[in-house]
Amino acid sequence: PGMAGGFLLEIRRGTQSALLVIRYEADFPSSPVDVSVAADCLETRSGGSCEAAALPAEVRLAPSSCRGLRRLPGDGLHLRMRLRRPPPSADLVFTLRESLKPQKNYIFYCQSCGDIIVKDRKFLRVLPLPSENWNALVEEWCCHPNPFARSTLHPKHDDCFLGDTFFLLNSGNESHKSKENTRVICKRCKTMLGETVSSDTIKYYVTEVIIRPSEGSFSPTPRPQFVQSMVAQCLVELSSAKSTFRFTVKGDNGKTYILIWLLNSDTLLVESLGSSSSHSVSTLFGDIFMPSSGPVRTWNAVKVLYQPCIKSRNKDLADAWENDMGVHPLKFPSETCLELLLILGLSTTSLPPSLRCMNSFQVRNSCY
Repeated sequence: PGMAGGFLLEIRRGTQSALLVIRYEADFPSSPVDVSVAADCLETRSGGSCEAAALPAEVRLAPSSCRGLRRLPGDGLHLRMRLRRPPPSADLVFTLRESLKPQKNYIFYCQSCGDIIVKDRKFLRVLPLPSENWNALVEEWCCHPNPFARSTLHPKHDDCFLGDTFFLLNSGNESHKSKENTRVICKRCKTMLGETVSSDTIKYYVTEVIIRPSEGSFSPTPRPQFVQSMVAQCLVELSSAKSTFRFTVKGDNGKTYILIWLLNSDTLLVESLGSSSSHSVSTLFGDIFMPSSGPVRTWNAVKVLYQPCIKSRNKDLADAWENDMGVHPLKFPSETCLELLLILGLSTTSLPPSLRCMNSFQVRNSCY
């Protein structure tokens, strides 16, 4: 058996600590198992067989700190340890605010099919929008009637306004609006891209559109990888800017689909699937979004707890969060909310059983 089931190493940069889970295909082997932890590799010996896995260069363990060895049925061996040195800090691969710059030409593509949505648009101003409740706050601050009561934050032709999960553009000559309602759809694949805010303003969701400089080329990104990357970045940016860690994921139909509690954003995951075929879910889904390939793969992740709210599940909790000022709403197209729920579920099932739940919430590591 050895490491046929592979291993999972969950590293916290902030505390320089790690949890190692050595998985097994079925029942724990009857013969004794020796586990050797070196600074740069892991090794197991059992029944005359020996299997080893080298760790990536940025990960170096402190073997003398190993503690808490235990065996959990269905999981394998659990072991905690510290790192010899902290891994490199996690840098977000892409952020909308950093990628859009004034005085540069951009092309907007449909993320699903690659069709060009907006061609060669140059912005004179790229500005962040205030929070959704800014107008209500003005009422509290002003001792006289709200001077902004009749004003709206709509972009001019050369403007791009950035929200939490969307950006606003002046529609100009673009014509992607559905005739049936205010949804904006892709002409080629009919995917919802956003919605009309006014007669001359379109809201595009960050999960539906890819933005590239005009001189660059379009390279498709697998849909699950793109969705979870953009959502993870929204969580990280909002938690840092607004010190909020609880979020409701809502569809454009106003329904709440998911409750998300951000645990941390400093996780580095190292995984070897080994020679096992029992983790087919993890392999199938993991191959889509893991940025590194080979026998041992690494990726940055945010760790979240979540609860699904479809079909009136967790309604009482969802209602409580709805009325909680400490919870921040995130709005996406309803179809994308269902996609995200599927991504969360697949990730949860790829974790060892003992790590899938916490206080009735389900656990998920979201890559970015």
